[in-house]
Order: sequence, then C-alpha cells, then structure tokens
Amino acid sequence: MTTTPAIANGLHTDADSVVRCQWCGITSIYQRYHDTEWGFPVDDDRQLYENVCLEGFQAGLSWLTILNKRDAFRRGFEQFDMDKVAKFGEKDIERLVADAGIVRHRGKIEATINNAQRAIEMRKEFGSLAAYFWRFEPHATSRPKVMTHDAFRAMPPSEQAVALSKDLKKRGWKFVAPTTIYAFMQAIGLVNDHLEGCGARKLALAARRKFKVATE
Repeated sequence: MTTTPAIANGLHTDADSVVRCQWCGITSIYQRYHDTEWGFPVDDDRQLYENVCLEGFQAGLSWLTILNKRDAFRRGFEQFDMDKVAKFGEKDIERLVADAGIVRHRGKIEATINNAQRAIEMRKEFGSLAAYFWRFEPHATSRPKVMTHDAFRAMPPSEQAVALSKDLKKRGWKFVAPTTIYAFMQAIGLVNDHLEGCGARKLALAARRKFKVATE
C-alpha cells in the first residue's frame, strides 16, 4: 500500500513518517543528504573545499544533479585533495571536459583548479579553511527566532554571504557569487535552514552546540 506524502508549510512526511524539509522529498539520496549532511557543521578542510567547488558546479543546475554525480566528481578531482588539484594542468582539464560523469563545464573545471591554489594560500594565512570560513557565521540575532517556511522566504539576502563572496573574489576565487555562497553556508552549517518541525533541525542544532569553531 502506497502512502501519500503529506506536505504543509514547507515540510514533507513520507512513508517512513519522518518529517523533513519539503525540498528533499524527491529521492532517497536527497533525503540522506538532508538528514545527515545539510546544515551540520563542517570543519574538515577537504570537505569545505569540496563543498564550495560543488556549489559552484551547481550554479544553473539542480543540487540533485550534483549529488548524483558527486562520486564521479570525487574521482575526477582526486577526492578534492586541494594539494593535488592545484597541480592539475591542461591534460587534466581535457580529461575532465571529456568525463561524462561530471558537469563538463570548462570554466567551472578551471575554477576548481584555481580555487585549490587559492585555498592553499588561505590555509597558509589562516591555518585552515575552517578558521577562515567560520569567521562569517551570522549572529543569532540576525536569524529568525522560529524558522518557519514563511520566515525563511521573508529573510533578506544574507549580509554574511555577500561579504564572504566579496572577500573570496578579492582573494581570486571564482564561481563564488552570493547565491552560491549562501548555499555553501547552508551546506556546511554556517546557517541552519532546516525548518521548525523538521526532524533534522534539532540534530543539526545539537551538532552545532558541540562543535568547536576553528580559530587561527
């Protein structure tokens, strides 16, 4: 017997009776990402580099497209080891442009290599990427007290996302527009945009309380 999903106020309840944000109700891979990654704090530099690059590849596409190709991206980009990617040359670019498993956008591929080089510079300056990125966590007072669907839709553009985008561009990063950067902030837990009532919201909040913010 098939259970009809219930959708209300941006929330989704599927056959497993778990309440989730509505956007992840399409496939199981989306649900796993929502339940275990999205909005949970990240301090691993490799993962941070991967996330910001994949958000750049997502521009103009759906995030589900990127998730479905993530394993291929990881194979193509040496598991997003920035020290290895920073040394990629023209042969690597041509290899990746020919790789049907990823998004074959030359500009985004070249940006990923460039951003590896910039990430290494940033790591030298700040000690880690985490130490840099977590400086841009919004203050709690700038966020809705209760993250309802209406409150989320009414939020103004994030000042922190704009500031982070501008700073990254000054440092030579590419494909880091404010919309892309806000999605990155959502992904790594700099903001928690799980809606009130979503089963993952409390888990992400608990993870953030235990999380020790990186310092220089």
